[in-house]
Amino acid sequence: MSKKKYSVISQNRIAGFNKILKVDSDKSISIRTLLISSISQGISKIDNILESEDIFSTIECLRKLGVKIKKIKKSYFVYGKGFGSFAIKNNAVLNCGNSGTLTRLLIGILSTTPGLKVNITGDKSLKKRDMTKLIDLMGEFGASFSKNKSYLPFQITSSSMPLGIKYKSGISAQLKSAVILAGLNSFGTTNILENESNKSRNHTENLLLNNSGVLSIKKNEIKVFGKKALDPFNISVPGDPSSAAFFCALALFTENSNLKIKNICLNSRRLGFYKLLKRHGAKIVFTNIKRRFNETIGDIHVKSSKISPIKAGSYYYPSTADEYVILSVCAAMIPGISVFKGISDLSNKESSRALEMKKILKQIGIKCILTKSEMRIFGSNEIKVKKKYIVLKNLLDHRICMATVCLSLLTGVKSFVKNFETVETSSPSFLKIIKLIGGKYEVR
Repeated sequence: MSKKKYSVISQNRIAGFNKILKVDSDKSISIRTLLISSISQGISKIDNILESEDIFSTIECLRKLGVKIKKIKKSYFVYGKGFGSFAIKNNAVLNCGNSGTLTRLLIGILSTTPGLKVNITGDKSLKKRDMTKLIDLMGEFGASFSKNKSYLPFQITSSSMPLGIKYKSGISAQLKSAVILAGLNSFGTTNILENESNKSRNHTENLLLNNSGVLSIKKNEIKVFGKKALDPFNISVPGDPSSAAFFCALALFTENSNLKIKNICLNSRRLGFYKLLKRHGAKIVFTNIKRRFNETIGDIHVKSSKISPIKAGSYYYPSTADEYVILSVCAAMIPGISVFKGISDLSNKESSRALEMKKILKQIGIKCILTKSEMRIFGSNEIKVKKKYIVLKNLLDHRICMATVCLSLLTGVKSFVKNFETVETSSPSFLKIIKLIGGKYEVR
């Protein structure tokens, strides 16, 4: 899907603000709800879905696979036909755009849908992401891929007789979800063993637990019982805690600021950013807590705070993966040395995120020492600008684009961010909210 390219320039420090707002809906839950409802039996209704480029890529891929999806007013209706219902011409192409979540989870479903031979591709950024682990896992189910290909584009031929596998899950929720979705249409039981101290996000499991006899979760073991029919959804998607983190950072480091963000997904496996900052002095409170579709939802209250240098062990990574870029901005604003450990997987995001943040911080005179799995940021109250402005060129990483604007608003250093349209993959309301809280910028 082609997008109009544009740049964003920001150069004024944001003033204190007192606001109540909502952020964009959760991307992870939006994608998962669409994919799972497409293989359910019956019509699913999805409200408050994120309308971003990644979700539009998901809808486009599903429609190419023969799934009927209609939008009526603000609700999306997905006409699921059950397992094995995807149909597409041999050698047709599915374009996943910028979305690693869509790519891995959709391939999980395709791998165990017999009779498919389809090409998968994505944008320039997605083509740089290593898919070796995914390919190996789906190979265990019997799927085959283009020879000697670890990166998109490649061709997948689905398994004609998929059988459940045993999988020891790591820190990637996308790989775990791909295995779960592949296991749903496999014969027998798929067993997944999680690391008790390093569990990844569990939105896929939570959505599937609304079906009787499909999943069993006991301590660290997930069992997926294949060939069990799935019921349709009637669900409203909550706000995205990863998108909310950027506005929370602005409130924390801007004097006389008070922010309330409503209706946010407060899944405990998504809250590493908030737990870390609270542990180091941030005034963050969760209120109005409730449970919906096995997810915890509530409001986030944030006040400007004095925060000590952040020390994040490797066990924080699974619950903080999407927030390390904005955490890097926070660390730059805190005098002293902040340390992030266990971050090696950041190199396989939309960009090599730790390295790119190091380059950005260097432009404002903030020292950063980076190894394969650790990042040390030497924060300071005194920003010594190396250049006239922060420049971010053609990176195609939505989170880093957002973090750069936040850094500019907090320091008053002018920033020039190219290809800002990539933010529309996850947070199409970002600039509108920045304006709402008093941030100034220019679009070119």
